[in-house]
Amino acid sequence: MRTVLITGASGDLAQAIIQALPDTDSILALGRSKETLDTIYAHRSNVTSFGVDITDHQAVVCLLEELTQNYGAIDVLINNAGYGTFKAFDDFNDQDISQLFEVNTLATIRLSRMIGQKMAEKGQGHIINIASMAGLIATSKSSIYSASKFAVIGFSNALRLELADKGVYVTTVNPGPIKTKFFQTADPDGSYLKRVEAYSLSPEQVAQKIVNNIGRNKRELNLPWLLALTHKFYNLFPVLSDYISRKNFNYK
Repeated sequence: MRTVLITGASGDLAQAIIQALPDTDSILALGRSKETLDTIYAHRSNVTSFGVDITDHQAVVCLLEELTQNYGAIDVLINNAGYGTFKAFDDFNDQDISQLFEVNTLATIRLSRMIGQKMAEKGQGHIINIASMAGLIATSKSSIYSASKFAVIGFSNALRLELADKGVYVTTVNPGPIKTKFFQTADPDGSYLKRVEAYSLSPEQVAQKIVNNIGRNKRELNLPWLLALTHKFYNLFPVLSDYISRKNFNYK
């Protein structure tokens, strides 16, 4: 039996991941509201809910100590918590930027470090960091969101090298647009999601890919295949890619 910890557990992608995980897994679901999580996962006897603000470092430290005592080692960490806001770079204030990085980046780094250390001591484990295609290919009006996800990918790439000889895998998941409540904040009027319909994924599609690769030494999952191909083109022809993106992909 594996112990799987997942953050942002009230989100649509997290729900799809938990639904796809086998009943033999012991799932620790973290979110801001324990009551909300208890309601969502009332039908799953193998899911235990915990309410915590993942930007509160001391609260997270205390919770991890409690989880270690009660559940032992964590076998799989899925850093799923995150949100985005699409607007021009000069429309953000310092508080907006700090909060977005606290949730999207720093919380992921802290959890990965703390749990990764325990995994290394045990000699096995898998850290899965949900980043974004926006962390590989930046587009107009995604400056702060893209930066937060670029940072997650850079951290994960270095962490992967440091843990490679200790039996711990690190995978980044870089999906394109997913049809979730994420866009209620990022794209309130729905115009962006409508324009990228051809590249959009369902939470279930992404979740199944993630679950299928748990326990495998997979460097990254770039989804869908069309955007994965676009990323390769972006790396080979960055100047041309910037021009095409500026002329054709300023959807937000």
